[in-house]
Amino acid sequence: MEKLAEEKVFKDPVHKYIYVQDKLIWDLINTREVQRLRRIRQLGTSFLTFHGAEHSRFSHSLGVYEIARKIISQFERNRYEDWPSEERLLCLCAALLHDVGHGPFSHSVEEAFQVRHEEWGRRLITGDTEIRSVLSRVSPDFPERVASVIGKTYEGKLAVSLISSQLDADRMDYLLRDAYFTGVNYGMFDLERILRVMRPHKGHIVVKDSGMHAVEDYLMSRYQMYWQVYFHPVTRGSEILLRNILRRASTLYRNGYRFGFILPPLPAWFENRLDIREFLQLDESLVQTVLARWMDERDKVLSDLCARFIHRRLFKYAVLSDEETLDAESVRQKLADAGYDPDYYLEIDLIGKLPYDVYRPGETGENIPILLLDGHGRLSEISTRSQIVRSLGDSTVPGGAHVYYPGDVPGLERIWKGDHHAV
Repeated sequence: MEKLAEEKVFKDPVHKYIYVQDKLIWDLINTREVQRLRRIRQLGTSFLTFHGAEHSRFSHSLGVYEIARKIISQFERNRYEDWPSEERLLCLCAALLHDVGHGPFSHSVEEAFQVRHEEWGRRLITGDTEIRSVLSRVSPDFPERVASVIGKTYEGKLAVSLISSQLDADRMDYLLRDAYFTGVNYGMFDLERILRVMRPHKGHIVVKDSGMHAVEDYLMSRYQMYWQVYFHPVTRGSEILLRNILRRASTLYRNGYRFGFILPPLPAWFENRLDIREFLQLDESLVQTVLARWMDERDKVLSDLCARFIHRRLFKYAVLSDEETLDAESVRQKLADAGYDPDYYLEIDLIGKLPYDVYRPGETGENIPILLLDGHGRLSEISTRSQIVRSLGDSTVPGGAHVYYPGDVPGLERIWKGDHHAV
């Protein structure tokens, strides 16, 4: 494929520099669909918990591309026979485009409308878009091949594992990037060391056994980031608040409520009939503008919830252990007596039902085990060699629940026992 006359370079706080040599990649970056990711935060509502978490899906996508480029470059320099060099460009495109289908506030909105970003990614890659126009220059079927790598249906499993596996370019970038912008140290690990010990082997990416300790560090970082950042109770609370706003607005719309302010993509969004043009209009700037205007809506529930979100007056939360019980009906009645609709002002978040992303050996699909390769060509699953990894795999998900409620209802806390937190 055609190379750029002069290499393009992005300055990046995580990788220092991101290099683009292929004209196809450069043209993809400049499509409207990829540029839209500048207007989508990587961590959804986490900026309300960690004020530095304002980084975008665009910067993460570039980071995943750069890690994939480094891995492939290492494979090619060492001339590994098991690396299918003809799939280089396919892997780079999939790495860059893997998150192109994310909507505003990402996973928070997915839960509210039951729409998966993977499906929108496929539509943007294979539909009537600038992305498809660029990819089709390679071959008519190239957009479908890129989409299949991201969708994990591509027959070349090595290409899939590079983008989506237990040790992939996606996870490695978001751990480092999210740790940097949230200001925590939990997500830090030795990326360069891991890249040096990765090997293509019989259709899978494996790790040279001398790199085991670097992988241990990576898995421990992943464990800590999930519980300290991604599942932070304040972030979960802000996600719940946003989800309830969108649920209330959707219910009002379906019931014929006349909004004082509404923008064109929203009716199609509420009716789950967005086309590609309307989807591309949806970004966080638009949603936050709407939320700010909805603070003046006649519907008191919608206006109050929006004001809480915009001004960061989030719900309080209480931690309940497995041994503690909650009289939910008493809480609901107390809220109703105080003038709050309990359907929107009470949430019980079961900790054990969170999407717990911990390394567990023996799983299939995206969670295929991490394999170590010794000097004799023998493979072993990492937990059979590492006590640290084995301990992580054996760890249990914390039980109990977080109860979210408005902090301005007097006497509500007396209904249960537990630790109470102002958010």
